[in-house]
Amino acid sequence: MISTKGRYAIRFMIDLAEQQEGFPVPLEDIALRQEISRKYLETVVNLLVRAKLVKGASGKGGGYRLLRKPSEYTVGEILKITEGTLATVACLDEDADTCPREKICKTLPMWQKYDSMVHDFFYHITIEDLVNGNI
Repeated sequence: MISTKGRYAIRFMIDLAEQQEGFPVPLEDIALRQEISRKYLETVVNLLVRAKLVKGASGKGGGYRLLRKPSEYTVGEILKITEGTLATVACLDEDADTCPREKICKTLPMWQKYDSMVHDFFYHITIEDLVNGNI
C-alpha cells in the first residue's frame, strides 16, 4: 500500500510542475492548494530535497522548484524515495537475504512478475503525464 507520504510527494511534484517554471513556490501555498498539513508536507519535501529532486530557497521570494523538467520525473522514482521498496513480499526487497526456498518456491515467479508489473507501471508515468491527464 502506498502511504500518504508517497501520495503527498506526488501531489507536491504535480503542484510545482503546474506553477511558473523556474520560480520558487512557497510551501505554504502548496500546502493550502493541496489541503495538506504544512508540517507534514515539510517532512515529505525534505526527502525530495535530500534526493535532489527539488531545490529549496529560504527567505523572501523563497520556496521550492523542480530541478528537472516534469517529463523527466517518474512516479516510480518518487515512490522509491518516499516509500522505500514497493516489493510485494519480503524476499524481493532489495536488501533481503537470499531465501533458502528460492530454488523450490512455486510462488516466487508469480511475485516477481507482479513486482515487475508494478515497477513498469510506476516508472512509465511521469509528472508531466499526470499534469496533462495522460494516464
